[in-house]
Amino acid sequence: MAEEHKPTPENATMLQGFEWYVPADQKHWIRLQEQIPQLKAWGVDNIWIPPACKGSSKEGNGYDIYDLYDLGEFDQKGSVATKWGSRDELLMLCDAAQKAGVGIYFDAVLNHRFAADHKEKCQAVEVDPNDRNRDISDKYEIEAWVGFDFPGRGDKYSQLKYHWYHFTGVDYNAQNGQQSIYKIIGDKSQGWAKDGDVDDEKGNYDFLMGSDLDYAHPEVESDVIAWGQWLAETLPLKGMRFDAIKHYSEEFLRKFITALDQRYGEGWFFVGEFWKDSLTDMHAYLDRMGKKFSLFDAPLVYNFSQISKASGADLRQVFDETLVGSMPVNAVTLVMNHDTQPYQALEAPIEDWFKPLAYALILLRSEGYPCLFYGDLYGIKGEHPFPPSCGGALPKLTLARKLYAYGEQADYFDYATCLGWVRYGTWDRKYGCAVVISNAGPGEKRMHVGEDHAGEVWTDVLGWSDREVTIGEDGFGVFVCGQTSVSVFVNRDADGRGKFAEKFNDNIYGQ
Repeated sequence: MAEEHKPTPENATMLQGFEWYVPADQKHWIRLQEQIPQLKAWGVDNIWIPPACKGSSKEGNGYDIYDLYDLGEFDQKGSVATKWGSRDELLMLCDAAQKAGVGIYFDAVLNHRFAADHKEKCQAVEVDPNDRNRDISDKYEIEAWVGFDFPGRGDKYSQLKYHWYHFTGVDYNAQNGQQSIYKIIGDKSQGWAKDGDVDDEKGNYDFLMGSDLDYAHPEVESDVIAWGQWLAETLPLKGMRFDAIKHYSEEFLRKFITALDQRYGEGWFFVGEFWKDSLTDMHAYLDRMGKKFSLFDAPLVYNFSQISKASGADLRQVFDETLVGSMPVNAVTLVMNHDTQPYQALEAPIEDWFKPLAYALILLRSEGYPCLFYGDLYGIKGEHPFPPSCGGALPKLTLARKLYAYGEQADYFDYATCLGWVRYGTWDRKYGCAVVISNAGPGEKRMHVGEDHAGEVWTDVLGWSDREVTIGEDGFGVFVCGQTSVSVFVNRDADGRGKFAEKFNDNIYGQ
């Protein structure tokens, strides 16, 4: 009996706390800090912040990384602050989040470097871009941007300066202005990472962009592991998101995570960007990482994209061949992120009408760890601005997850274009919810929510349906949703229902 009455753990939700076109005004950390109380109140528990290390310019998003140890502290690459703000402002954001009970996940860009301070001569061979194991030239001397002195930082935090032998490859020869993929060759260079240690796409996918770091070099390995520990002591973090993990050493990443676990405990959360529509490869990667690791569910995003672009697609196939369908504990589910924005020719843009359905599928079900996208919550800036998605309902879906999406799950996946499911609640989170989604005409589902709810009147927390559903003596009700829409029904007298009448302030830029 004591086992049954353990408190039900609260559902957790992550926010990707940026989009690609956030204004480069160095005020992002300040804006995010101001949002923390509101985000917490609406159900956001952890924020994945953008890469906070100095990029190649003050407009750089951080994926063009220059110096791991510069969090907006040193006058380098045209500015002291990064695009997002200063180190002090980042510390204030992290401290405010910690006090509010919101975790911060750091975006670690460890594959490559940009904006070297000087050129160096080295030996290299050109390789076939589609088969990096095939040389297409003899070895010859190139001039590469691979000298990193960090003059603004000097020796503070790390004394290591990077040279040609710390890198496996580059994509530009400054001697003749030629662009190609060059594998660096020399007595101190091992070439690409060994087969099996990086993804085998394009033969060996070690090289992605910029100046590619060589984690077989002991100085690189020790410097970056030391950076991870320095970062953990500098900022109160709850975890890390690792960029481009297909492209650098799995062996190194295991060492990096182990070093953090041993020194700071095992409470940190680690998730990797392994953007590939191959469930087999994702399973294999997680197996090799010992499964103490999560991946973003790229196959689910592809499924969302395909369904959203088709007329009357079979919704019952939405979880086929997905990570959340096969390894839900290791799956971070998402609808959009900075690499899937609709005006970019990138991975898998999702039609706007489908987003409320997709978010219901990741937020209100028992499997996976859902991640909201900043651009869907606050809108997207830049040359092609977009307003917040889901008709402003995304905060309500997130709040419904926090308050009601608990307990046993019963699926009503009996019709191709209309799905329903019920969460029965638990002993201490008793209300539960009933969800109906349709990607065609208006939807209707007769679903069982439990005899203990008999006589209750359930209504849609989103306010998109005005149907009042009285639960019968048998515990069943007939729940509906509109055309290409979603409804989330909960007892109209449930604790927390009043919160849904409030408005989430998505005007983060104060305009």
